[in-house]
Amino acid sequence: MTPPSPAPDLWHHYGRARSETDRAVPGTFHWVWDQHGGPGAEVLGDITGLVVADLGAGAARHAAHLVTHHTPARVDAVEASPAQHAMACDLYGHLAPRLRAVHADAAAHLDAHPGEYDVVYSVFGSLDFADPRQLLPAAARALRPGGLLASSTLGHYLGGAPAEPDVRPADIPALAQDGTTTTMRRWVLQGTVWTKLLGESGFTNITISRLPPTEPSARAADSLLVRAHRQP
Repeated sequence: MTPPSPAPDLWHHYGRARSETDRAVPGTFHWVWDQHGGPGAEVLGDITGLVVADLGAGAARHAAHLVTHHTPARVDAVEASPAQHAMACDLYGHLAPRLRAVHADAAAHLDAHPGEYDVVYSVFGSLDFADPRQLLPAAARALRPGGLLASSTLGHYLGGAPAEPDVRPADIPALAQDGTTTTMRRWVLQGTVWTKLLGESGFTNITISRLPPTEPSARAADSLLVRAHRQP
């Protein structure tokens, strides 16, 4: 029996040009879409001595910032893309073991580590590109009681269309490794939808803030900053 072919890596090209010229640990941490301002790592609270997971970490730049400029016990940079995981290892492997690059599907990783994390977060990462009906319950199970989930996600589509009033993904353009165009799924949901999903998944103290873009551009977008705690 022929084994199934691996899923195409639709993130192969993302950030590759930047990684060739910018290998520094970022000095700032941003939640907004344009990555130029707004609230920073203080959204996570005091993470001294805590175990943290970055879901859909990409090249792990946000995780590297936390490890370098704050004092967590460990940050797991969880990334499903082989190319992005390899990039994270290349850029920030020297920060191990406090930064641990994990090549895994976010929901599967969380389910394999119940009660392990004090904080899980996503900066336009897994909460945008994984079915929240699977990912949010997995995040609740992976958090210790009272643990924090924080995420930034698009407040509307980049073209200006409003966010979805139901749990429904859109197919957005993507680039395959061989350069051909294809699509991937992205969940762009209204704040009320996120609130309902979080409550059903075992979270409480849910707050959602709308953050406007800090600089005007053709691809400017509002961001939703989501914070919730696992029920005690």
